[in-house]
Amino acid sequence: MNQSPSQTTHLFTNRQITAMLLPLMAEQLLITLMGMVNTFMVAHVGSYAISAVSLVDSINILVIQAFYALSTGGTIVCAQYLGQKKTGHAIRSAEQTLFIVTLISLVTAAFCILFDRQILRLIFGTVDEEVFNSARTYFFYSSLSYPFIALYDAGSSIFRAQKNTGFPMAMSLIANIANVIGNIILVLILGQGVAGAAISTLAARALCALLVLLRLVKPRENQPVYVANYTRIRPHMPLIRRILHIGIPAGIENSMFQFGKLAIQSSVSTLGVTAMAAHAMASNFESFNGIAGIGVGIGLMTVTGHCLGAGRKDEAVYYVKKFCVAAEIAVAGSCILLFLLARPIVTLSGMEPESMRLFLGLLTFITLVKPIIWVPSFIPAYGLRAAGDVKYTMVVSCLTMWLCRVSLCIFLIRGLGVGPIAVWIGMFSDWIVRGIFFTKRYMSRKWLEFHVL
Repeated sequence: MNQSPSQTTHLFTNRQITAMLLPLMAEQLLITLMGMVNTFMVAHVGSYAISAVSLVDSINILVIQAFYALSTGGTIVCAQYLGQKKTGHAIRSAEQTLFIVTLISLVTAAFCILFDRQILRLIFGTVDEEVFNSARTYFFYSSLSYPFIALYDAGSSIFRAQKNTGFPMAMSLIANIANVIGNIILVLILGQGVAGAAISTLAARALCALLVLLRLVKPRENQPVYVANYTRIRPHMPLIRRILHIGIPAGIENSMFQFGKLAIQSSVSTLGVTAMAAHAMASNFESFNGIAGIGVGIGLMTVTGHCLGAGRKDEAVYYVKKFCVAAEIAVAGSCILLFLLARPIVTLSGMEPESMRLFLGLLTFITLVKPIIWVPSFIPAYGLRAAGDVKYTMVVSCLTMWLCRVSLCIFLIRGLGVGPIAVWIGMFSDWIVRGIFFTKRYMSRKWLEFHVL
């Protein structure tokens, strides 16, 4: 069947986009699943264990998102160089991405290990002593895993820039299988509780990082960008600055986003263990039902980077629209599916009845509202970042996060005594305002005036 002229001129075919997006969605799902597995496994230990894992996972998500955002700078720079057919420049960008992200992760891990007690007290205040001690244990092993998370993120970003999303997905699958096996042995069989869950995740992340680095050492078919010798990588400041120019604003945006969630978590911790457990489970499900949409956004960065590197601005605009439609379908479908599976999944986890009742109420609210407002508040921003318009997305995201979500949530919980549903009221107000700003920016086309290279 003949294609129309407009179809034949596109840089990416529908088949290529689908082949890119499906592994990305699966990879993001698997990354989130690792945290959920730990929560489910320790649910058998008691609500204090769920609360401890939830508290530390709030910090872990902050760190993971910061590393991921820094790696995003490498994805965009590599993708634009590949769009320009400058493979040598893309290879050097990949090396510098690995170097700078690894350096930052080692410093972060050391800081968290040395000041774990102070960090947990600062963020969460006074919590039940049993919860606090379990949180310290989980935080220690989590901190040890930060360099492995960073290496995996940096390596995966290099693969994604080359439109190879299948290999990172396969590595995430292996890591999740290893984590599940480790949890079964250490938590369920040996009874190691929170420590067992943390050690299992540490080992899985180390394995995942090692496999990614091994794959990068040789050029292969459809893999022109590789790193031949890790020991010979030396800092190259012009490229590092270019990567950090994208990565730092994205990192600040993601970090401030997670700091806001931690500020909210400190208010939720005042509501008692039952509410904390319900909120923790609702947060896991909310993260889970947005995974497919995030995968679409990550794919959009690679596609937009290639388009802009090749000088095809109109096509970049086209793909933002196309990916918004794909994300809407993905998010709506995920929300409905997770809602239908929620009760049997949580029942199997052994969650206490009162916490489960509260959780199901929160999830109903999320399922009804999220599909309506999520896409415009997130997907256009991925296209803006790929173009280099990172300061705008950072400022808007940080302001709406703190002025809408955090402030409203704290006021509702601490001022009016509203329960954990206050978290989601604040979150949705943030998404609505942010979506308005990002949609206007996209339609203005000002983001196309920026230059990454």
